[in-house]
Amino acid sequence: MLATLALEDGTVFTGHAFGAAGEQWGEVVFNTGMTGYQEVLTDPSYCGQIVVMTYPLIGNYGIMKEDFESKKSYVRGFVVREECRQPSNWRLSETIDSFLKKENVIGLAGIDTRALTRRLRSYGTMRGVLCTGETDSQALVERAKNCPQLTGQELVPIVATTEIYTLPGDGFRVVLMDFGAKLNIIRCLRERNCEVVVVPPTTTAGEILSLNPAGIVLSNGPGDPTDVPYAIKTVQELIDKKPLLGICLGHQILGLAMGARTYKMKFGHRGANHPVKDLATGRVYISSHNHGFSVDEESMRGLDIYVSHRNLNDGTVEGLRHKFLPVFSVQYHPEASPGPKDSEYIFDEFLTKMAGEGR
Repeated sequence: MLATLALEDGTVFTGHAFGAAGEQWGEVVFNTGMTGYQEVLTDPSYCGQIVVMTYPLIGNYGIMKEDFESKKSYVRGFVVREECRQPSNWRLSETIDSFLKKENVIGLAGIDTRALTRRLRSYGTMRGVLCTGETDSQALVERAKNCPQLTGQELVPIVATTEIYTLPGDGFRVVLMDFGAKLNIIRCLRERNCEVVVVPPTTTAGEILSLNPAGIVLSNGPGDPTDVPYAIKTVQELIDKKPLLGICLGHQILGLAMGARTYKMKFGHRGANHPVKDLATGRVYISSHNHGFSVDEESMRGLDIYVSHRNLNDGTVEGLRHKFLPVFSVQYHPEASPGPKDSEYIFDEFLTKMAGEGR
């Protein structure tokens, strides 16, 4: 069966369909990881987006539920050069085709993903419509032009928990504000013996403090950070109360809560091979990324925060710290999944800050 991706600028790519059938729209973005497609497909931060994988062969080791980053897939569509129909892996539970069918995600294969990626790099991420079967390409382009922008969509409530739940541990009690948290954030905290209390994104500062945590983690999540003003308000009230760690969207929310601004990047960072420099030590880490917004460094001038990490590809802000309080954040993903685990030291540093605060 045919499948077509139409971009808002009029560009059309036609290949063959795999996974689900139908029509879906979203922001078209690309990921440069050579592996990790399972984690990409189940990362809640991709909610609202059609993901293009730049590596040419996807699905060669199949699907294993143990590697999921959430209970389901939130991507709007999945685009690859070649989808492997005969994966080989002793842990294999199913193919990528059967997984996408179950998750109702449309797949497109057999197109020039290099040309598509170059277009997105040159002109920025775009709205697109992905459709299976015979269709009118020009009509798809018009629908793409009329799709909602990513900003303004309420995506966090779609992916976040709606109730509080606790994962036991013998160490520090950590409240995780769930904006679409990847499961490996929880795994990294529990590996360090933390008790993790996961709370909905609308939980108030008073409700969080009543849980008596040693520290608070602001998770990753989808969309524009300005679309969660309730979370920004909550973080403003928590900043001087407990040690805070922000990750990805949580980093952006923390920046906004401290008075900085954020902006939409041209095509963002998505992949497992981005060099980030820790400005305190001078060490460079290869890190996992998935974000389309960034904290504006110029807007941080005169505030009680400073840049702690910097991206070596484009110089953007990858971390910030408070000058006086045990509050810090990173734009990238120290929990990885997928990608190198070099940056897990961020969680160790968070434990050190909680130890200074007491249990």
